[in-house]
Amino acid sequence: MRGFAVVLFCAALVVAGCAKKKPRVTRVPPAPAPPAGSTERGIASWYGKPYDGRAAADGEIYNMETMVAAHRTLPFQTMVRVRNLTNDKTVDVRIIDRGPFVSNRVIDLSHAAAVAVGLIGSGIAQVELTILSSPAGVAPAQFAVQVGAFRDKANADRMQQRMIGAYGSAKEVLRQGDPPLWRVLAGREASEEGAEALARRMRQEQDLSASFVVRLDP
Repeated sequence: MRGFAVVLFCAALVVAGCAKKKPRVTRVPPAPAPPAGSTERGIASWYGKPYDGRAAADGEIYNMETMVAAHRTLPFQTMVRVRNLTNDKTVDVRIIDRGPFVSNRVIDLSHAAAVAVGLIGSGIAQVELTILSSPAGVAPAQFAVQVGAFRDKANADRMQQRMIGAYGSAKEVLRQGDPPLWRVLAGREASEEGAEALARRMRQEQDLSASFVVRLDP
């Protein structure tokens, strides 16, 4: 009987010790802003009307005759040097908007910036982007996958619900224009690599071949 009491006492100690242990939480570090000197290559395009005079994604009014641009993942206010690889012309632009919303392009230039690098005639060109500076105090980055852009909000609603059911989260973002478009962004990842892995899953599981990674902005 004494031995049985000792066993119960030891068991109680083990249970008490387990109760004090806190669950281990794995924290994913926020994605850092790309350092100055980082480069990226791809296709550039440009955009003007009907977006000229409308609010850009960062809230300021887009003026197509200023040296600004849209990028899918760089923080707003990042300064970028764009070099046209066909003629070696360069221009420095400030990121204020999101886009381009075509899967094989990397940057949308304002009209003025496109003129500076000789992009108007061809409309698109192979370019090299070089980060000149990143803004201070940027909130921890979150990334998602754009799975569609819809003129009809009802279609966007259906896609949003489909993505929530399959991947846990999705949001709609209105892109003002003529016509306006409802973008559907699915998932929430702490790194571009994680979001790209999710995009690959979506292409395989949902037949979303045109999906691509974007930054989630507040």
